[in-house]
Amino acid sequence: MKQKVALVLSGGGARGNAHIGVIEELESQGYDIVSVTGTSMGSLVGGIYADGAMDALKEWMVSLDRRRVFSLVDFTVGRSGVVKGDKVFKAMKEFIPDTLIEELPIPFAAVAVDLISQREVVFRQGSLFDAIRASVSIPTVLTPVKTEDGLLVDGGVLNNIPVNHAHRFEGDLLVVANVNARIPVRLPEITREEDEKQKRAYRKKIEEFQAQLQKILPRGHGEKESAEQNERLFHSHEGKLGYFNLINKTISLMTHHMAQMNLEYHNPDILIEVSRDSCGTYDFFKAQELIHMGRIATQKSLENFKKEQS
Repeated sequence: MKQKVALVLSGGGARGNAHIGVIEELESQGYDIVSVTGTSMGSLVGGIYADGAMDALKEWMVSLDRRRVFSLVDFTVGRSGVVKGDKVFKAMKEFIPDTLIEELPIPFAAVAVDLISQREVVFRQGSLFDAIRASVSIPTVLTPVKTEDGLLVDGGVLNNIPVNHAHRFEGDLLVVANVNARIPVRLPEITREEDEKQKRAYRKKIEEFQAQLQKILPRGHGEKESAEQNERLFHSHEGKLGYFNLINKTISLMTHHMAQMNLEYHNPDILIEVSRDSCGTYDFFKAQELIHMGRIATQKSLENFKKEQS
């Protein structure tokens, strides 16, 4: 009989692609994932897996190069977020139909936060895509989800590793995948020519992106942004943080200590860790690389667990 696993997947932006590798490796080693709980990107991968459509998600994620990532960004004029997120979910619905959470073959829960009540919201029923959309709403980046009496944002604001909401079964193992671990990272090497090609394409899309973003973000009178200055909105430069990097690092600092306390209180049987430095929060074009990291990290954790049990 296969060993049952209650799987918990953390948030972490593009690093959440590593969760695909985590799930693949668990299955390849004969573990039976009987429930999935996730926050943010963990809710997306976990929810699609629970729906039985992870192969389709993986194929789509791997196909996302820099150009396609930017083509899925839909801007909005407002103070609550600069990206609506409608284009991404519309694209996903073309190959993964929406379904009700309570009808999924595997119990699933997605965690979001209601800014009005200042409490966690745990989705265990209703539209799968609506639950995921609320859970991934990074404050000030992706517009929040309005409900009848609430305003929902990314679950990582309060609970980036929702171990306490895991659906447990008798005899199962509690397995947690954290893609924000403060551990060293080893990145696979790429050729210098390929690296330069990617950077050129990325800079071009950054210019196009910022042309739209500048219509939303406030600017000083007569201020003109160069392509180099625009790129700083995303990346650190000479000790200064870009706009989205500043948001990311601020949220990361807030969520890290809460996540660690949650892990200490709800001690998992197996903890799978992927370095927070493995890629940037918005580097969704690195899916293949992250999936591989997820598999390697899972292999290492399972090996250590088996040694401890012997």
